[in-house]
Amino acid sequence: MKEFGWHSTSDDVLAGVDLTGKRALVTGVSAGLGVETARALAAHGADVIGTARDLQKARAATAHIHKDYGDRFSLVKLNLASLASVKAASDTLRAVGKPLDLIIANAGVMATPFGRTDDGFETQFGTNHLGHFVLVNRLADLIPAGGRVVCVSSVGHQFGDLDLADPNFEHRSYDPIIAYGGAKTAVNLFVVEFDRRHKARGVRAAAVHPGGILTELARHMTQELIQSMIALVMAQTDTSSAQRGYKSMPQGAATTLWAAVTAPADVVGGRYCADCAVVKVSTKGAGVRPYSIDPERAKLLWAKSEELVGDLQP
Repeated sequence: MKEFGWHSTSDDVLAGVDLTGKRALVTGVSAGLGVETARALAAHGADVIGTARDLQKARAATAHIHKDYGDRFSLVKLNLASLASVKAASDTLRAVGKPLDLIIANAGVMATPFGRTDDGFETQFGTNHLGHFVLVNRLADLIPAGGRVVCVSSVGHQFGDLDLADPNFEHRSYDPIIAYGGAKTAVNLFVVEFDRRHKARGVRAAAVHPGGILTELARHMTQELIQSMIALVMAQTDTSSAQRGYKSMPQGAATTLWAAVTAPADVVGGRYCADCAVVKVSTKGAGVRPYSIDPERAKLLWAKSEELVGDLQP
């Protein structure tokens, strides 16, 4: 297997790969990593469906993909903070009647002020986890053997464990960074349990940290909050990585595409990845925190999520 790393780009990890005949769903294609991920997949032959809350913004952001790849790229409206929208989008995708070989759960929010989704969930937990939880489960039977689900997580899972007794901050004070950490921990745990449930039929799942990238994700954050989060990340990052600075957008999308296409399924299935590699488990410093990949906690989160969102059947 060819070695990739921090500097690798989306086109590096897909070099020589022909995805003709494959269909991919990428959430969050109105800016940043979602756009680059969709472009790279289409460039290598895949038919790509992108989703966005704001289709006008997404059309502008993906105009170059439309121009270069035409009918291989399309858009579907999806607001992950509304289960009605999630169900409508999944119904639209199911009506096409074609398989989805890849689902890239890329969309998300970070360190938002306290708020609630349309269904009353805390904004970050509801958007980053529950929205994708419902979407992927309603589409799971469309994923054929050999298919994969890749969820974009973050080193931010280190900022705080998920409180399974109070995931929606109904009984504790809200901290945007702690809430972000909990939401990304939920993403990691979802991957662990989804992979366990589907690997026997050849469908695998992985979580990825794309790296430090300047995107719109920080649009809700004050400069003080940004500096606080940078300090937290730097404290948990090895010196060599910290000195490299920010990744470019193609470098940021590389680990997602590596986990989705290039890496062997048994290497990445149920794992947390960064810099095109599986990340070691560690209770401090660089590494994935054990609480965010614990199989028993993953089962508990799955049950809690089902309790919160209700029927997952399409």
